[in-house]
Amino acid sequence: MESQIGRDGEPGLPRREPDLADVATFTLDSGGRVTSWSVTATRLFGHPARAAIGQDVCDVLMTGPGQRQLVGHALAEAAAGRVWSATVAGAGLGEGRFGIRWEPLAGLGGGVVVIAQRASPQQGHSWLSEAAARIGTTLDLTQTAREVADVAVPGFADAVAIFGSERLLAADEFTSPQAGHGAVVRRLAARLDGQGTAVTDSLLRPGEVLVFGADSPSCHAMATGEPVLYEKLDDETAERLARRPGGPEAAASYTSFLAVPLIAREAVVGCATFGRGPASPAFSPGDIALAGELASRAAVCIDNARLYDRERRTALALQRGLLPGRPEVPAGMEVTHFYLPVGDSVVGGDWHDIVPLPGGRAVLIVGDAMGHGPEAAAVMVQLRAAAHTLAGLDLPPGQVLARLDQLAAGMAAPFATCIYAVIDPAASSCLIAQAGHLPPVLGLPGGATKVLDLPPGLPLGLAAESFEATPVSLPPGATLALYTDGLVESRTRPLDDGLAALCEVLGAALAAPRAVLGDASEMVTAALRQHGEDDITLILARIRP
Repeated sequence: MESQIGRDGEPGLPRREPDLADVATFTLDSGGRVTSWSVTATRLFGHPARAAIGQDVCDVLMTGPGQRQLVGHALAEAAAGRVWSATVAGAGLGEGRFGIRWEPLAGLGGGVVVIAQRASPQQGHSWLSEAAARIGTTLDLTQTAREVADVAVPGFADAVAIFGSERLLAADEFTSPQAGHGAVVRRLAARLDGQGTAVTDSLLRPGEVLVFGADSPSCHAMATGEPVLYEKLDDETAERLARRPGGPEAAASYTSFLAVPLIAREAVVGCATFGRGPASPAFSPGDIALAGELASRAAVCIDNARLYDRERRTALALQRGLLPGRPEVPAGMEVTHFYLPVGDSVVGGDWHDIVPLPGGRAVLIVGDAMGHGPEAAAVMVQLRAAAHTLAGLDLPPGQVLARLDQLAAGMAAPFATCIYAVIDPAASSCLIAQAGHLPPVLGLPGGATKVLDLPPGLPLGLAAESFEATPVSLPPGATLALYTDGLVESRTRPLDDGLAALCEVLGAALAAPRAVLGDASEMVTAALRQHGEDDITLILARIRP
């Protein structure tokens, strides 16, 4: 394939106007409905955006014989993460043959970016296809903006700055700037041809929030949704640059500017500002159309990254809010706890709690809602809150589990397990009840350990009639270990082997005189978590001598 050559003989975006008239882009959701429609798509196919968006592409363009099947195949290829291309003609496409390229659209809802170009005898991949391959390779907002900058410089311009609407990025407000009012934006990325990253970032700092004045070309572009061509920097931008080392020289290096709005899903999500120096030709009307095509692709990718970043931040904030607070441990006890969710989650289906009771006693609770991730976390937080409240009422362990069982029966999760222990330092004992949970392990001074044989009970949510509580002697210096199955069981390690490993490592950790519970917890989890495939929780508790 013959390569496209940009300015100064370097590979990049071609500057030939005839190509622009024959190239269009639009996006589809995973079902084939149009979700965005560029200006050039309107010019090339005759359908305005308002008539195309929301329609099945087979009712707008691909209306010819066999083209519905072709669309189905292209969508299936994109859903599998593959790029698919074909040459088609006729029906809703109008006159001529078109090379159409379908590229997977990474994002929350999936879908495809469609790049259509009128075919010609010597035509290879269009410039937009080459640019599209370099933009949107990740869902990282900053990286996506950098990819746009790298495509633009030096192939199309000598300088570029990519801005996102601050109200959209920070507060998710789709409010386009209005004429006569300024625009608050955040600089996402910038690039200056011939300058290193350090120099560029010192002049045009990534992440900097600034205000475009109402009279600035960039604000005008965002307010009107139309590109603005101008010959010198506005006074506000020039003054801002002048306050930084090398800024006046940098501002004087460019003699032609172009501000293009970034529009995605019919909303202005930002702005791209391009600059060229005296050695390059000034921006022409053809360049405006070319920049518009680049901006259309960039806007969709940047907005996808914005949506992903918003969902990721929301999920992390919610999950952190589900984490338990700092437990209150009675003076006569020592307690240490460890929690590790599986995968990238901050919190999953495991929970643990320590609730002080009158007389120096305390309740230790460990539970495990089936599954992991946000679904299990939603069940877990309800059970944890209910268990904490019931424990504070100082009810017998069996009654607490019975009430939790009733609560779990009305939830979407099939079941959860729980172990509930009331420790009484004054009596050197504890009272334990289980709901389908793995048995506790008792570690004695000197390193001896044993798995306690207690009535297992049924998991919560299965309408068990009762839960039996068993008294257990817990002399000073003895350690009680409560845990979830993620610590001892996996597909590569049977439960019996995991329990044996827990006893062995815990015994070794407690064998030393004056063994520290925190150190013992680290030794146990470090040794056993290697096979972990589920959330892991471990509580170690003992009565102070």
